[in-house]
Amino acid sequence: MHRFANPARFLRIARPATVWLLAIGAVLTLAGVAGALFVIPPDYLQGETARILHIHVPAAWLGMAGWTGIAVASISTIVWRHPLAGVAGRAIAPVGATFTFLCLVTGSIWGRPTWGTWWEWDGRLTSMLILFFLYLGYIGLASAEKERGPEARAAAIFGVVGLINLPVIHYSVLWWRTLHQGQSITLKGSTIAPELLWPLPFTMIGFSALFGAAVLMRMRAELAETRVEARLRRLAAPDRADPEPVPA
Repeated sequence: MHRFANPARFLRIARPATVWLLAIGAVLTLAGVAGALFVIPPDYLQGETARILHIHVPAAWLGMAGWTGIAVASISTIVWRHPLAGVAGRAIAPVGATFTFLCLVTGSIWGRPTWGTWWEWDGRLTSMLILFFLYLGYIGLASAEKERGPEARAAAIFGVVGLINLPVIHYSVLWWRTLHQGQSITLKGSTIAPELLWPLPFTMIGFSALFGAAVLMRMRAELAETRVEARLRRLAAPDRADPEPVPA
């Protein structure tokens, strides 16, 4: 990891990676959304509403994956004091919060015709809402202590502690059997018919690539801002090379 501690080395990799991730993400996302809207048949029980699955599931996955990334960056900050770890955490947080919010919105839209309500204090929904609030808390805390530099640790500790919520989200449908359906897709297979499911890998990979591109763009922007601020400080500092006036 310390190979990329040098911002210049990181930026040499991040610039082309951003372009590739954006291109791959856009193509796969458009293909997956087009397949979900216009190609697959409606579900025999939920009808057209089930098409939102192909946005809701990737959004939920990336909301959780984003906090995992924050936790990894936080551990790198606390243990190894990686110079770019704090930058990565601050870059991931708004993107992860956006996908978590998208998950909540699409879940509510999907739940209205299926459950008969926009919102239910279900275990899965409530724990995802808590994740969204955790993102907001991390964003505020990281922004407040950004000026303190590498010695700041509060946001990193918060990022590690918030990791506790992820297994609650994952196992909530097993611990509390309420309105939210159980796990339809597992490592052992899926209960969803293949003719309805095939666009999902496109949107999963596509959204993930867009997530990565957004994070890299935010990291590059912060590093550029830091470089500009450092240059302005140097310009504003008095010229130490000038000799002091000799008293007469």
